[in-house]
Amino acid sequence: MKNTFFLLLFLLLASCASDTGLEMRPLEFSGEICDTCPVVRVSIPEAVNGHQLGRNVNTAIREEILELLDYDEERDAQDIPGAIAAFQQGFQQMQREFPEELTGWEASVKAFKSYEDSNVLSIQMDTYIFTGGAHGYPATRYLNFSKKTGEELDAEELFAEPGAFSEFAEAAFRKQYDIAPEAPINSTGFMFDENGFSLPQNIGLTTEGLILHYNPYEAASYADGALILRFPLSGVSSYMAWSD
Repeated sequence: MKNTFFLLLFLLLASCASDTGLEMRPLEFSGEICDTCPVVRVSIPEAVNGHQLGRNVNTAIREEILELLDYDEERDAQDIPGAIAAFQQGFQQMQREFPEELTGWEASVKAFKSYEDSNVLSIQMDTYIFTGGAHGYPATRYLNFSKKTGEELDAEELFAEPGAFSEFAEAAFRKQYDIAPEAPINSTGFMFDENGFSLPQNIGLTTEGLILHYNPYEAASYADGALILRFPLSGVSSYMAWSD
């Protein structure tokens, strides 16, 4: 009887553990390989659970990749292999029109689950794209999802009071980048719109805590690279939308 009790308890705990985590498997995609083909590599997680959260995660990841790779509306790719083909076809078209000027194109996407608890799931996407010019463009994107509803969250929906958190974040930004409290936010060379602090487009969670990620050109020049603020979750828990 005692052994039966412990077996049932183990199965119950295992069931609870499986319910809290979204099961995902790795997927790899690449473009056609040839001497004149642009290099395209895509590495993403795919949710294998059939419920709403899994479907929304897969859809959001796919849409991000389609937007990155298939910028020609006439091609209208419907899936990741189609988007990769569209990117390569775009290069081939440019190669025909400007054979002497064109340099090789390149695109890469690496996405992974960066954080998950009973309230929220975050997917981090690190991307790089080069379609000519002086340099390529690296960027990081966070996709956040409510574990309660399964729906994707806008960055501001992570916070109970976005305005209050923005004030907190501005004070931290000024401290990290040595900007006096009374000085204009752009006084040391940043490029916030209308000289007013704003939260970045990409906010997410990782094992390091809450991440505020400004991609190049969002608040500074390309040469400055990404601007990143990190906050331990214990230090910002009162600002989060699910705080008690």
